[in-house]
Amino acid sequence: MSILLKNLLPEKAENVYEGYKIAKITFLIITIVTIIRSLIHLIAPDGGAESIATINLNVEGGNIIVSIFALWGVSQLLMSIVFLVVFFRYKNLIPFMYMLIIIEYMMRIGVGVLKPFETVGIAPGVVGNYIMVPLAVILLLLSILKPNKKNKKVENSAKES
Repeated sequence: MSILLKNLLPEKAENVYEGYKIAKITFLIITIVTIIRSLIHLIAPDGGAESIATINLNVEGGNIIVSIFALWGVSQLLMSIVFLVVFFRYKNLIPFMYMLIIIEYMMRIGVGVLKPFETVGIAPGVVGNYIMVPLAVILLLLSILKPNKKNKKVENSAKES
């Protein structure tokens, strides 16, 4: 358990990443998608509430729903800035970021169950929540595990031949 904790909360934030490359690359992809989603919530006239999340805005308080989506966009943009800082400056915090992603998406699912709301269709975010949790768990493990160095030496020898 201390190895897991040590990887999630290292004593020093450094730009050293020892996990599998796929987890690092996927973290960058998740960051880019988060930036795009946040900008949609901030820039789109409906904040993506109706056009993407299929929420009927032709109700009393529809403008409030759009404002809430914009506020959500601000939160996502701030989180993506933290993700960018981690990716480019403090890579050993990537496992911790995956833990935050897992917690966030699990809480999204929980809120959806406890406080459901009516939509016209199925929002992509709802489906994405259920995909992201197990994916982030796998990526967390891959970000903590260190690739077998023997295999890397064999791969490097094969490339040199």
